[in-house]
Amino acid sequence: MTPVEVVTATELRAPPEEVWARVTSLEGINYELSPWMRMTAPRGAELSPATVPLGQRWFRSWILLFGVIPFDYDDLCIERIDPGRGFLERSSMLSARSWEHERTIELLEDGGTRLTDRVDFVPRLPRAGPVHRAVIAAVFRHRHRRLECAFGARRAASPATAP
Repeated sequence: MTPVEVVTATELRAPPEEVWARVTSLEGINYELSPWMRMTAPRGAELSPATVPLGQRWFRSWILLFGVIPFDYDDLCIERIDPGRGFLERSSMLSARSWEHERTIELLEDGGTRLTDRVDFVPRLPRAGPVHRAVIAAVFRHRHRRLECAFGARRAASPATAP
């Protein structure tokens, strides 16, 4: 099966360290997903090199529609964490045989932040690729709009969604 790629980038007015603190907390991730979804995690889970077992399954996160209806899961496996700069997740999901999410944070000349999400995945259902891609692209556009609400957009969001 052919992998599907979605890339979304946004320039925010906040400094990278402020953005990093928010986007790596469960509270921040769920803020991005709300009100449509929420992810579960063990109490105290935080994306930090000191607490994440790199390269192995960390935990199963249930993805809840409207915060209550389980519709997918993510067997979360973090491959790399570069504090303040980004992370790489390589997991499997109920809906995707493989799921790779790389989030990068870059300092802009004016002190703002460029946040880029690159997602590559292989849907479990053979013909689901186009629909799955459209849904994931919409989810990440929503997440970036929520980040713009939290931090202010430096300029309009730039969804660079690859074919």
